[in-house]
Amino acid sequence: MAIDYSKRPQKSAPPEAAPAAAPTPPPPAAGGGVSLSKVTLTKAAPSVSLTKRGGAGGQLRVNLQWSTGAQPAKTGLFGKRRNSGGVDLDLACLWEFTDGSKGVVQALGNAFQAPYRGAPIIRLDGDDRSGSNVGGENMFIDLSRINEIRRILVFAFIYEGVPNWAAADGVVTLFPAVGPEIEVRLDEHDSGSPTCVIAMLENQRGELVVNREVRYIRGGQSDVDRAYGWGMDWTPGRK
Repeated sequence: MAIDYSKRPQKSAPPEAAPAAAPTPPPPAAGGGVSLSKVTLTKAAPSVSLTKRGGAGGQLRVNLQWSTGAQPAKTGLFGKRRNSGGVDLDLACLWEFTDGSKGVVQALGNAFQAPYRGAPIIRLDGDDRSGSNVGGENMFIDLSRINEIRRILVFAFIYEGVPNWAAADGVVTLFPAVGPEIEVRLDEHDSGSPTCVIAMLENQRGELVVNREVRYIRGGQSDVDRAYGWGMDWTPGRK
């Protein structure tokens, strides 16, 4: 038999708990990246502010990784290994501080540090001649001294070997003390250029901004200098 509940007093149902609000998704990473742990600078989105991301302090590590582009070395007569045509890619930078001093940090000429008032603001940890070092080449920048930095231009050049950027498949990654890493891929190629300017770090009224360059230079350090107006005098150097 059907029961007519309309004639019976209704018990009020306990109030339902309001559904939990869905968490607000984080905004997409600036600079075109999609990973919360990495920002990739591209042509469409070439800049990122380390200051706004909280990374303009502590030590910034700039890492260069590449492939030699060489075929596996072969053994010749008497067990000697023959040169297989790889490239030696070097990480370097031009620097300028707020007091007007300027210079270069690179393995060439053993210019491994940028000194300022007795302590280096920039230093290069070594020279990977093969591209096989899992740690690549690393440059360290002391961002606790950002007020002493005007601009730093990071570049790479092929010290030995035929300029073959496509085979080298280079990538530079900036690792701030805080916040996501910043990646710049050398994904444009010019086989006639031994040098690639990668990124500019610039102090813009106290805000440290990283700008992607990926600009190939048909020449060496003095040509990079002229292209960016550094105004230094150059002499030949050797490792």
